[in-house]
Amino acid sequence: MRVSQKVAIPVVALAVVLTGCANSSSGSGSSSDSSGLADGLTNLPVQSQIDVPADAVKPAGDGKAVCASTTALGYVGAETGANAQLGINIVNGVKLALKEHNAANPNCQVKLKEFDTEGDPTKATGPAVQATNDKTIVGVVGLPFSGESKATGKIFEQAGLAHITPSATNPTLTQNGWTTFFRGLANDNVQGPAAAELAKKLGAKKVFVVQDDSDYGIGLAKTTTDALGSSLLAGTDKVTTGQKDFSATAQKVINSKADAVFYSGYYAEGAPFDQQLVQKGFKGVFIGPDGVKDPQFIKQAGNASTNAYFTCPCIPGDLIPSFATAYKMVSNGQAPGTYSVEGYDATTIMLTAIDKGQSTRAQMKQFIKTYDADGLSKRYKWNAQGELEALPVYGYKVQGSDIVSVGVVSKN
Repeated sequence: MRVSQKVAIPVVALAVVLTGCANSSSGSGSSSDSSGLADGLTNLPVQSQIDVPADAVKPAGDGKAVCASTTALGYVGAETGANAQLGINIVNGVKLALKEHNAANPNCQVKLKEFDTEGDPTKATGPAVQATNDKTIVGVVGLPFSGESKATGKIFEQAGLAHITPSATNPTLTQNGWTTFFRGLANDNVQGPAAAELAKKLGAKKVFVVQDDSDYGIGLAKTTTDALGSSLLAGTDKVTTGQKDFSATAQKVINSKADAVFYSGYYAEGAPFDQQLVQKGFKGVFIGPDGVKDPQFIKQAGNASTNAYFTCPCIPGDLIPSFATAYKMVSNGQAPGTYSVEGYDATTIMLTAIDKGQSTRAQMKQFIKTYDADGLSKRYKWNAQGELEALPVYGYKVQGSDIVSVGVVSKN
């Protein structure tokens, strides 16, 4: 199966730790950031370079586009709320794509209209209705989270408004018969096994799985526990969104003798959970998914975060120098975050449709359905259910105050 990204790898012994995509900047694969891990656990080396496809489609196009002055794309998703940073990463990627397109195409100035959902399924329907009622919007990037995507999918379907989610991973979202929903990344049927694979690469012998009560957390916990199997699974427990005290769950982890914990949820709860685990003396590795992989996790967990690794079906945008430099121009100097590149790619696809004269909602949907080209992050080609064919999942870890890539942990 074709995967668009190509990773440059020096020949070092530790490169075999990952599936051909990690390398160490020092060549040793060791650093002080994870020195507190228990004996027997492996500190994976850092990936240092990504070469994007030479033919990756860019937002600027040929500069000859012509479109109506009212033409607009929408962003529907979190810009405030407990887990807003994920949405902010995405919308900044959207803004960068639009900035590059409009600078190159004076006769096609596409507008962006933003609708904040706070990442809350109970609040997302209002913004979704507002976006679908605005007839100038011909395509939408969003929604970031699985719960709000589930709550709003029917609204977009009834309006015939295509939307590409750069980050919602619950597998059931493409099983609702929606023709307007397109997923721009691997779902949890891929990420769950990748989390189990990462745990194995880290040398974990037993993994304790903790899930929150979100659609995302529930679905991902199931695929992860299934992939771990009885030989690796130490136990499971459940927590709730907004929970602050994790002492009971932390004690269950300690009692299980697990040397790794997989937390299936978001960073707002993942950070205090990891902190309380470490305070109780846990010396193993904390593994979080894409919903936990955020600088806010480090800020909130403090020194406890040095034990953390993550899985994410997202490419490390900071390792694409041209993208990282341009991104800082729309993000107040912040480096690309989780799903920034995917938000950029999704917007690029829609801008390409507009540039080719596919500027109605029906035309946009058909254009996306038949799209087949490289973006910065992967090959974008969807099946009939709105799932991609190229599905890489990356591993990441905390190093100092940063989250750095350790390369691809699985390709499907």
